[in-house]
Amino acid sequence: MKTLTIRLPDPLAAEIEAESRARGLSKSDVVRERLSTPARSKRSAPIPLNSIADLIGSVAGLPEDLSAAKKKYLGATGYGQKHPR
Repeated sequence: MKTLTIRLPDPLAAEIEAESRARGLSKSDVVRERLSTPARSKRSAPIPLNSIADLIGSVAGLPEDLSAAKKKYLGATGYGQKHPR
């Protein structure tokens, strides 16, 4: 196996080090895994719930059961229905 020396930004190095400690792997193993995994675009990556937790329930005037009865409420507004031109 060949050796390669690289310089990483501090936040990325800290992220790799934290993952290494949490998973009980060497930093080299974590980097090798990340390099061998196909890159995911940022748009397709799921957004962690804790990053939007402060927004949940922050829109006033919406029904409390909107997520459970979305078809009912969207149908009442005419959303998704074809309209004559």
